[in-house]
Amino acid sequence: MSESGAASDATTAVVVDFLPRGSPSDDRPQYEKSPVAYALGEADFRLVEVALADDAGVNIGDRVQIDPPGEAVEARRDVGYGDLTSTAESELEHAIDRIVDADTRRFVDFYNDAQPITTRLHVLNLLPGIGKKLRNNVLDARKREPFESFEDVERRVSGLHNPRAVLVERILEELREEDMKYRIFARRPDE
Repeated sequence: MSESGAASDATTAVVVDFLPRGSPSDDRPQYEKSPVAYALGEADFRLVEVALADDAGVNIGDRVQIDPPGEAVEARRDVGYGDLTSTAESELEHAIDRIVDADTRRFVDFYNDAQPITTRLHVLNLLPGIGKKLRNNVLDARKREPFESFEDVERRVSGLHNPRAVLVERILEELREEDMKYRIFARRPDE
């Protein structure tokens, strides 16, 4: 997903809500407010609120550069799921889908590279619906040869239906629940 030149080190995010009149929690007079957007980081699934330039022209689903701030972004702060607007909450799954689709190899490789957390717990067991049997089926299949696509995972691992959706569901859980002990994908707002 990196671009050539200096932009390759930039952190980008997908906009999940745009508030042209500023944040409703901002008590300042309207003329002092800047437009804001809520966005989801593409690399670490961090939730952010960004203050935008007045002429930013940002829409839901757009990508914005958040670190270092791009030309549309004036400032950024990390937020939690509870800080999001209802629109941002409803757009999260679409943003996650877009991020996963844009970098499918990264998420297929999760199934190829997942490791044990402790002697009794494997990272695959943190995924919704994956117990001991499915985990062992994934480990056995990837031992024979690495997975090439989500379709390959589904075809070769008996009982694992829609492995892409399983990852999307886990990412959503991590975003919604701030006190999860083990995080695979989403960064906590305070990290």
